[in-house]
Amino acid sequence: MTYQPYPTGGGGYQQYPAGGGSNLAEQPPRPQSVRIAVILMYAGAALSAISLIITLAFVHRLESAIATSVRHARTTKPFTAAQIHAGQTDGVIAIVIVLLVTLGLWVWMAWANNKGRNWARIVASVLYALNTIWLLLSLRNLGGPSIFYGVGWLIGLAALIFLWRRDTTQYIAQSQASNMPGGRFPPDGPAGPVIRSSLP
Repeated sequence: MTYQPYPTGGGGYQQYPAGGGSNLAEQPPRPQSVRIAVILMYAGAALSAISLIITLAFVHRLESAIATSVRHARTTKPFTAAQIHAGQTDGVIAIVIVLLVTLGLWVWMAWANNKGRNWARIVASVLYALNTIWLLLSLRNLGGPSIFYGVGWLIGLAALIFLWRRDTTQYIAQSQASNMPGGRFPPDGPAGPVIRSSLP
């Protein structure tokens, strides 16, 4: 570490650290609640991947189920074969896209919450609420291996419980403080001493 001078009111120079580092404190240790929440979110991602694989492996059965649903839909006139085929294709594509997006969101939330990002905990809560509403509205029309949707919902609930524990909140606060210039306790600057935080 090198030292460079800066002028003071008396016309002389004092030394302050410069160069090499950014004065960022080390990341605080992750509590067990965060580790468990992250493991659960990666488990949710794995579940989405398995569901996607099963959906693609049994795509013909899924297409048949979609075709049956289309045929029994209440309409003024029956669907043509082309319309049924289009419904099959659109249904399969929609399910695959939903599963891919779900997988990506699980991984993203696991990474961000593992880093102690406070916004990630809030986003995870909002996504869980939206997923709950979606499940309630489409409970009878779920495609693919439906049991995985319920298991995924339970995994999300368990992860949120651990994300909102007190030790997780303390970890997030310490992570935010450690990412500030100067780390947890910024050094005194040219303007005088800095008021220091007293985080637990």
